[in-house]
Amino acid sequence: MSNLSALALAVLSCAAPIDKVRLTYEMAERWTRGELAPRAPQPLHPPDFPARPDAPVLMAPKHMPKRSYAGTAGRVALIHALAHIELNAIDLACDILCREWHEVLPVRFYDDWVEVALEEARHFVALQSLLHDLGTEYGDLPAHNGLWQSAERTAHDLLARLAIVPLTLEARGLDTTPTGIEKLRLNKEHTTADTLEIIYRDEIKHVAAGVRWFEFLTARHGLDPARHYQEMVGLYFIGSLKPPFNDTARTQAGMPRSWYAF
Repeated sequence: MSNLSALALAVLSCAAPIDKVRLTYEMAERWTRGELAPRAPQPLHPPDFPARPDAPVLMAPKHMPKRSYAGTAGRVALIHALAHIELNAIDLACDILCREWHEVLPVRFYDDWVEVALEEARHFVALQSLLHDLGTEYGDLPAHNGLWQSAERTAHDLLARLAIVPLTLEARGLDTTPTGIEKLRLNKEHTTADTLEIIYRDEIKHVAAGVRWFEFLTARHGLDPARHYQEMVGLYFIGSLKPPFNDTARTQAGMPRSWYAF
């Protein structure tokens, strides 16, 4: 394969997590070396739902047990849930890279989302390693099936995708992760907390990439970014934006409070 979008599609089409990660690493390495054109000669057709392994069993979010931060079982459940999020995040980044958005995008756009995909893959590997240390692995517990719904709802519009995935879902992670880290440290779970610290710092960069390209595209189309973000949330986000917000991290990512505190 000689183009980035085809390799991103291969990641989406790969069911085994270990192979999905391997292909993501290969994609990032080849892109960094300048071996890949950004786009395939003809539009590709990403799957409606990425390939998934037989395990974990996927359940509706409302049927998932509440996460705990205490004890080995609670820590396993938390890490497993986070690993599932990161596996989906690999696919979300690759979907952005291979979907036909009907926009001419600069090379820096592809640089950013390759980096996001690579870091999400590293996060999954780190979480899988924590699970191995606890005598289990990804797939041993159920996981919820709601993460890809945001991709399905925004498959037609890059601005909508950016608004809902990095600027809402990942930004919400910035709001909640520091509390989780604090609880883990109170329970002396420092190894897990250290991994979450790395993920947290990387997610600030991912939200920043979302802000950068949301502002780029709204400027191109003559749209007010705050107003358009709020419109996209109203149309495509299930639920509502509720405080508390991590204003410090969101500001680091370049996301003004006027966008989300409405």
